[in-house]
Amino acid sequence: MPLVYQNPDIAMASFPAPPLEASVTLRAYRMLEQMLVTLVLEPGEVTTEGALIDRLGLGRTPVREAVQRLAWEGLLTVRPRAGIEVAALNAADWLRVVDARRGVETLIARSAARHLSPRDATALQTAALAMHDAVLASDVNAFLDADKELDEALGRASDNSFAARLVLPLQTHSRRFWYRYQSNTGLAEAAEQHVALIGKILDRDEVGAEIEADRLMGLLRRHALAAIAR
Repeated sequence: MPLVYQNPDIAMASFPAPPLEASVTLRAYRMLEQMLVTLVLEPGEVTTEGALIDRLGLGRTPVREAVQRLAWEGLLTVRPRAGIEVAALNAADWLRVVDARRGVETLIARSAARHLSPRDATALQTAALAMHDAVLASDVNAFLDADKELDEALGRASDNSFAARLVLPLQTHSRRFWYRYQSNTGLAEAAEQHVALIGKILDRDEVGAEIEADRLMGLLRRHALAAIAR
């Protein structure tokens, strides 16, 4: 019996995201997410579950569950008997994503500075170092990996799983837009702003962390406006 997927717009509004507990399912999700962010799966491309299984080299169940999660997040649209369509990239949508992120990101930054644990501090320092190394190597993919690690570390440090889960798909969409429109010129600038945010959190400066998170969103907003103007 074929799996019937929820319409992603309805699913996001009404239901919790599907769980991704099994390690192989999480691996499938991460692999597909990276392919979407780096446009290996091109915007507007139509593929199939079978083709994704072949590309990932994983089983049907983990790939199906990963696709279901990514459809809920708005990165894929599953059309029964018509395939799986990759979300288009419209520069104007990047602005909407950033505006949706802004309030949650400042909340997370402030909360992370307040609740920071030694383990979280180590994770943030590791992410900052990885970003630094990525800039030196001009390695965009390594920077994106470090950015993902940073977002997850901030979510854990914030002690607010509701905010972290809310912002997660927006962060993925934002990385995808940044890769499309800004990765050729914005690597050092983006890293500098991220490191400034990390520094305030490590200092347990709640107000400073909130300010730096807002500045980071402001930077992304300027990039989005520039992309729209092209």
